[in-house]
Amino acid sequence: MKMKRRIRRSEQEYLIDCCALCKCSENCPDKYGEKITLKSQELTVHYFCLLMSSGVYQRGEENEGIYGFLVDDIKQEVRRSSRLKCAVCKKNGASVGCYIKSCQKKVHFPCGKQHQFIFQFTDLFPSYCKDHSPTQSLPVSACVSEPMSCSVCLDPIEPVLSYSVLKCPVCHGSWFHRDCVQNQAHSAGMFFFRCTLCNNKDMFQQEMLRMGVHIPERDAAWELEENAYGELLQVYQHCDAKKCLSHSGRTYSSRTGWFQVLRCALCGSSGTHRKCGSLKLDETNWACEDCAGAVDGTASLRRHTDSPQPGGQRRSRSSKRTLTLTPRQSPIVCKRPFSLGGSAREILQKLASQTSQHQLSMPVVVNGNKVLEAAMELVKRSDFNPSHALAVRFTSSKHSSSPDTCPGNTRHFLRLLVQQLQNTVFEGPDGAKTLTLDARALREDVYFDVGCLLSLSLVHGGPPLSFFSRALYLCLFNFPRDTPLTVEDMGNTGFTDKVKKIQESKSLEELREAMESASEYLEVAGCTRPVESLSDKDTLVKDIVSFHLITRMQLPVQRFCEGLKTLGVFDQVQMFPGAFVGLFCSSHDKLTADTMAALFTVQFSDQEETAGKETAVVTFWKHYLLECEVGRCATSLEDVLIFATSADVVPAVGFSPSPTLSFLHPLDSAGAFPVSQPSSNRLLLPVVPSYQAFKKHMEYAVCQLTVLQSI
Repeated sequence: MKMKRRIRRSEQEYLIDCCALCKCSENCPDKYGEKITLKSQELTVHYFCLLMSSGVYQRGEENEGIYGFLVDDIKQEVRRSSRLKCAVCKKNGASVGCYIKSCQKKVHFPCGKQHQFIFQFTDLFPSYCKDHSPTQSLPVSACVSEPMSCSVCLDPIEPVLSYSVLKCPVCHGSWFHRDCVQNQAHSAGMFFFRCTLCNNKDMFQQEMLRMGVHIPERDAAWELEENAYGELLQVYQHCDAKKCLSHSGRTYSSRTGWFQVLRCALCGSSGTHRKCGSLKLDETNWACEDCAGAVDGTASLRRHTDSPQPGGQRRSRSSKRTLTLTPRQSPIVCKRPFSLGGSAREILQKLASQTSQHQLSMPVVVNGNKVLEAAMELVKRSDFNPSHALAVRFTSSKHSSSPDTCPGNTRHFLRLLVQQLQNTVFEGPDGAKTLTLDARALREDVYFDVGCLLSLSLVHGGPPLSFFSRALYLCLFNFPRDTPLTVEDMGNTGFTDKVKKIQESKSLEELREAMESASEYLEVAGCTRPVESLSDKDTLVKDIVSFHLITRMQLPVQRFCEGLKTLGVFDQVQMFPGAFVGLFCSSHDKLTADTMAALFTVQFSDQEETAGKETAVVTFWKHYLLECEVGRCATSLEDVLIFATSADVVPAVGFSPSPTLSFLHPLDSAGAFPVSQPSSNRLLLPVVPSYQAFKKHMEYAVCQLTVLQSI
């Protein structure tokens, strides 16, 4: 009987020692986080297993439960996961699920690490299986030279991006083994972890977090070692002469006299007795042999001609940092949401900076208004390079006289391109379009081309897209997070009404009748099933919506995302979805007279008398904009902006250079018309004596351009 009790007690102790979530007893903080045991609750968990579990969040304060995870919540998560089978080891207890809603893979945290799950230690701590994990991409213009080595361990590395091989998102020249960069992160901590080649910290850390590298929120490991810099407080006292003449030994140093140890005046890491170094009693400055070359014959420093004795305890010069930072009070990562900074315009401007480094240009010839055809031909060319500037030439009479690389031509081309792209692989009402399923477009890879062209437009000065539906943005970038797709997101298709009847069924009989009327689509969607209660309709509708918007669109969405990766746009939007949602989904702000006036910087003449006349013209300009806004002119504010910059809205990347107003001083005001220079975003206004003349000339010039562009 005693033996049985002993066995039961040992089994109980073993169970308490195992993590309640992954059932593993291994104690490895670097791999699984801190192993925490609450003896009073007979509960043990790995901290990372707890962070990544899909059904538990920090609802308490940091001093409650386990760093804010309440004990009751943890036990509830253990019970929930006990019914879920791990996709790897096939055992129950899988508490970590893939963050993609349509994916049903669930694993234990250790099993996920072994099978290339990516765990993001940020925001809501999402986990991604191998099929849905985020990936890295190289710029099209990047030149990968071989051989390459890991920037941490310096061992050879194959320059092929994969789960085990990562790169710096800034310099693109620093490549890492995943294990090496993870070890570097654990050693350096959040305050010293950066790219070993370009030394970038912010973007590098954001990218490594996105790719599943855990960065401890603490100071560097070398800063936390007890007495790590104690040796810097010690004064070096050792005679390193080849032959020491001191009877008391090399470490003896008198306060004065022949056997006082003098330290090297340059490095302080070598010493000699005066007697052993053949120095005079009044000499105080001396340089060791290693440092003597640095002084280049300085008379005040004597050189020791003898090399230090091999057995001497000469201390090498320390290369450790002398700057120390106070460690954070709490190195614990919190599973609470936080926002990332950076506006969409700033991010696009950084992406656009890579295009300015190239002097070459890609010629684009547009026949009339066949912008889409010219763009599709461009991306299919073998020499297509999105980093090169676009040299757009229109065959119409208006644009043929403009230089090929004129930014005005490019903006006009991109403005028309975005308008025409909305009628390719998209469906739905204006301002809320989603991808449509088109077999021919799949076969010809149109989804990729459209994504590529949209990225090209955003970076090269095109307008905000402003036509994506909420559902499309959610499917592409999972934003807003934890927001379910609904029947309304399916759009006004012929099948939507049938799904709504299923959703609005008031009885089990109505539900079965609605399912019968939609039986053909339910069979295709794999949603044909018997229903036993009215509550079954919620799961059924959820599965139908998931099939319609996600499952059947998986390949088009995949190719569309691959196209959006051009120039790094997709990766940046995926990293900052909140910053870009207005750029993709919300209609751009309507131009007003005030915003239009603020857009242009006025450049007055230096002469006071001339500047006074120009001030009056600025008043005419503002009054003219106000009349355009309220409809008292033959032109709109958009027409005026097109006349000045060839853009009807402010480009997604902003204007470069900023729009300016200058002035013309004609001899005859009757023939004074405004002149636009879209290549420099410059508008020259004529100095005329009256507002009526100013308005007449402005309307004539702007309307003439509008008529020519419509031909």
